[in-house]
Amino acid sequence: MQQPSDLETVRESYDRVADAYAELMIGRLEAEPWLRAVLAAFAESVRGLGPVLDVGCGPGTVTAHLAELGLDASGVDLSPRMVEHARRQYPHLRFSVTSATELDLVPASLGGVLGWWSLFNLPREALPGVLRTFAEALVPGGQTVVGTHVGDGDIARTEGYGGLPVSWTTHLYRPEELAGMLVDAGLEVVAELRLPAQPPALRPQMLLVARRPV
Repeated sequence: MQQPSDLETVRESYDRVADAYAELMIGRLEAEPWLRAVLAAFAESVRGLGPVLDVGCGPGTVTAHLAELGLDASGVDLSPRMVEHARRQYPHLRFSVTSATELDLVPASLGGVLGWWSLFNLPREALPGVLRTFAEALVPGGQTVVGTHVGDGDIARTEGYGGLPVSWTTHLYRPEELAGMLVDAGLEVVAELRLPAQPPALRPQMLLVARRPV
């Protein structure tokens, strides 16, 4: 099982693939109408509630999209090289290097928090605590969106974007399992989107939206 200390290995892996990730334009939204629809609904729901934080923002694609939707959006990522790309592409936005497990967020300070396919590398035992951190940082009515890979068990990755060597574990989750974690964190699930496996994803995908009760 992946241990918290392995996050340094994950960081090194994402640093290694960051240039290829950006060059290949992984995570672009132009061809993803359903994902854009979720982000639009999220933006409409939290607009005016406070800033939004994109946790695991990578090169900043989703952070920038949220800003275009009128939100005060910023991003953090485990990988310094990913953050370099985000700052270069979107110099008007705020990005910093931070692990999801080391967030220091002021309680009830955010209108929204995203874990947009960015939490599946976390050790399984760390995820509930991260979701509690999300929940505590939200104002009443604030929302979190979590996207991840669907399934059972874990997948050890040794090759990443562009065929580069990596070392990380993709932890798979069932929708009801992730929904239970969100509820245990003090949130209420308000929407769920399931997507079938299709290139480049090798597994079915899901998005869950949860809200801090008013």
